[in-house]
Order: sequence, then C-alpha cells, then structure tokens
Amino acid sequence: MHGPHDNDAPDTLDDAVRDFMAVRRRLFGVAYRILGSAAEAEDVVQDAWLRWQATDRTVVKDPTAFLITVTARLAVNVAKSARVRRETYPGPWLPEPVDTTADPQLGAERGGALDLAVLLLLEKLNPLERAAYVLREAFDYPYAQIAAMLESKEATVRQYVSRARRHLAGERRESVGAKAHKRLMEVFLKAAQTGDLKGLEEVLTDDVVSYSDGGGIRNASRIPVAGRTRVARYLAAFAPRFWPEAEVRWVEANGSPGVLVSHAGEAVALLLTDVSERGVERIMWVMNPEKLDPYVASLGN
Repeated sequence: MHGPHDNDAPDTLDDAVRDFMAVRRRLFGVAYRILGSAAEAEDVVQDAWLRWQATDRTVVKDPTAFLITVTARLAVNVAKSARVRRETYPGPWLPEPVDTTADPQLGAERGGALDLAVLLLLEKLNPLERAAYVLREAFDYPYAQIAAMLESKEATVRQYVSRARRHLAGERRESVGAKAHKRLMEVFLKAAQTGDLKGLEEVLTDDVVSYSDGGGIRNASRIPVAGRTRVARYLAAFAPRFWPEAEVRWVEANGSPGVLVSHAGEAVALLLTDVSERGVERIMWVMNPEKLDPYVASLGN
C-alpha cells in the first residue's frame, strides 16, 4: 500500500488514517444518532473514509470539522431514503440497539440522544431537524457551526433544535437514574415472567406502549399495544409460552439496563424499557435478528 517515498509527501495515507481514526468513534456516534441504525451508521463512516481519502487534504484546515461535516451530510441523505423504507417495514420499527459498556458515550462529549426511546421519537422528525438536534444536544456544537455543516441558516438550525426539543418534551417524561431504572425493571420483569396481572398494572403507566420489532422475521405483534390494562393482559397472556424455557441475562444497551432473553442458547429478544417517576412508559422488544444478532455479537461472551 505504501510506496518508498510516501513519507516524503506533504500528506501521506498514514496521516489520513491517523486523523480519521482519531475521530472515528465520534463519526459513528453522529451517524448512529441521526439514523438509529448501527449498520447504516457503519456504512456512512466507511463512505466518509473513502471521501477523506479522495480529498485534497492539504487544503483542509481542521480534519475533525471536515469529517464531522461529511458524515452528518451523508447521514442526512441516508435518513431521507430510510424514511421511505421504514414506512413499509412490517410492524413497529425500533432503533438498532448498541452495547454501550465498551464505549459509554459512543464518541460523544455528552450521552444525549442515545436512549432507544429518544431515538424512536426522533424518527418522527425530518432528517435535518434530527441532525441539528444530535449535533447540538449530544455533541454541543455551536449553532453557527451546525448551520455550516448542514448548509443552512443559523436561525433555521435554532428552529430545528427547538422543534426537536418540544417534540421530545411533549412525548416523553423525564427518565429516572440508572439505579431506579434497574430496580423498577426488575419488578416489571418478575411480574412479566409470572404473568402477574396486578403486579404489572402497578408498574405500568396508564398510557404505556409496548413495541415489538420482529421485522417480519420473528413472530411479534404487528401493532403497538397501548394502555395499562391492554399491555398488562398482553404480557400476561404470552407469559406461559415465552418465559418458562427462557434464559435471562442483564445487559446494557444505549446506556440503559436491558434484559437479553434466550431460548436454548439462542437470543430471541432484547427487552428495554423507558422509565419515568410514574413507572414504565414504554416497553421495547427488539426481536428482529438483523438488529439483535449484531448486538449480541458485540457483547462477546
């Protein structure tokens, strides 16, 4: 790959690799939050690398800013086409979970816009609003810089971010800390495993929603189940079929506690919850093997 005179050049491939690798995790963090898909984010990062290789890097003053800009624009373009695909997705679409134990912030200065429930809600925004929100909330970029990245006006970017904040505030209550989240999830899990209708109703909020993403591959409910009574009955009804043979492992996904459920050694679901002071607000079952298998592989043993 390297010729004998590469090191004499003003900008070598080694330099390009070093600059890219220094910011690679952040590039993934940006793309993943905009897309809600680890697989799509990896493709975007790879595309950014190819563009970086083909760029006249001697004129680039700030490699990091350049690479973030390229990645954000690529991710917005992918998000536009992903929206069309997700309209025809069989049943509820959930973001692809990521293991955050190895890299807690996924390259972000702050953990913002990483929670699966937040990524799910951001999906309702248009890609530019979503990108502006991610760059501001998760990475703390100044509005002027975000405007340059997204080829927009600063006032427009401010509108994008405030619209995203309003949307999230209107749809989601303040989540609780990790310890309280895990405690309530333990109570919820026990009630779900035993089909304890009363126990379930005590931890579910009145407007709780349960989403099952089977992607048309795994047998899962094709519509979200909503409301305390309906969700409790739904969970109690499938408890005898689902839980007796199940092995349960506590894991972390997107910065929150989760439960990996396996049957005969094969992972069949990742259970995640969105928890507020009121109780369990959202239940998310990631069952589509195309999302579940890469997550399980990332856990290692």
